[in-house]
Amino acid sequence: MMRQITVGGLTWTDVEDPTSDDITKLGSRYPFHPLNLDDCLSKRQLPKVDDYEDHVFVLLQFPVYDQTRRLTRESQLSMFLGRDFFVTIHSSELKSVGGVFEKCRDDEATRTSFMKSSTRVLYHVIDTLVNDLFPMLKKVKVDLEEVEDKVFDSRLSVALELMTQRRLIAELRRTVAPLRRLFLDMTVDAQRFSEEELNKYFGDIRDHIEKAWAVLEEAEETIEIYKDTDYVLSTELTNKVLSVLTIIFTLTIPATVVGAIYGMNVLLPGGIASGSPTFLGPFTAFILLMLIAFGPAIVMLLYFRRRSWL
Repeated sequence: MMRQITVGGLTWTDVEDPTSDDITKLGSRYPFHPLNLDDCLSKRQLPKVDDYEDHVFVLLQFPVYDQTRRLTRESQLSMFLGRDFFVTIHSSELKSVGGVFEKCRDDEATRTSFMKSSTRVLYHVIDTLVNDLFPMLKKVKVDLEEVEDKVFDSRLSVALELMTQRRLIAELRRTVAPLRRLFLDMTVDAQRFSEEELNKYFGDIRDHIEKAWAVLEEAEETIEIYKDTDYVLSTELTNKVLSVLTIIFTLTIPATVVGAIYGMNVLLPGGIASGSPTFLGPFTAFILLMLIAFGPAIVMLLYFRRRSWL
């Protein structure tokens, strides 16, 4: 879908979900480089800023949050700006770009304020998209607080949640990092199309980008701490379980040895062939075997408790 707004000598062309025909029309109307036009149709181009004599081409990636998967995916925004034109090419997922366009189209005061120059429009579009990062960052912080309560509860498994949060943070970092790297070049190149000094405005966006990056740096460090903590606690729980099982196995060794010896088909003291002792009654042999089997186990149990192994 292609739509336009013209104010004074500036025309803003917004192309949503571009098709080959839309790109061909733009190529016939403006002196854009064919490679840049091809980049507009691709969805996985690296962010970049190309400076030409009469215009600047900017390609950026912004995150779109997927509620179902609780992850973000990158959505591409391509922009051409010159002295008398501003072109945005994006998917319908980037609703904020369409929202800024519709505000300019429907409200005269907004239109007059925003469309003083292509650089001014660039500022408002980038500012809106950068501000959209902060609800996602807030959700990251809330999710990390929820995970923290679970991490320190050894009864709960949080490995999947930790990996999901780690992936979300990595995807946001992959989006914000090129913004930090390209933002200065983009604003310097775009300033020549505006008689109005916009460095302070773009400086405000730069501060927001740096704040977003700081939040992501802190979140990445936090998730690494939680991951290590979960690993340590899980390992400690496993060691405790193995210790208990080992002690139980150790305590059964005397009974196992006695049972194995008296289960052999040979003559043994107190066995059937030599006659069972009866000085404690008809179950004397059984009582003696139980004492021989469990006496050492009781001694070992007392020793383990004394050494604080239990």
